[in-house]
Amino acid sequence: MVENKITRDEEQVPIIPPLKVLGHKTINKRFGWWSAVVLLESYGRKQVCFYLWQKKPEGGWKRKQKFAVHNQQDWVLIQEAVSPMIGNLT
Repeated sequence: MVENKITRDEEQVPIIPPLKVLGHKTINKRFGWWSAVVLLESYGRKQVCFYLWQKKPEGGWKRKQKFAVHNQQDWVLIQEAVSPMIGNLT
């Protein structure tokens, strides 16, 4: 199972210039959906983005959602909002 996960992370995410991918981590890839966290550079600024793509019938991937975190302060606010809710997922 670990080998399969490594292979998924080696596959290039479907992001095109002018965005430059600096790193990525696949969260899930199954049933025609691919979610990943991507560190990218956009016009000289770095950001962390959460992406969701859907497999196209003719092949390739189409972006369905993107959520960007532009700075550490925003990330702290997101963590503070999400953390209390996580316990309700059990």
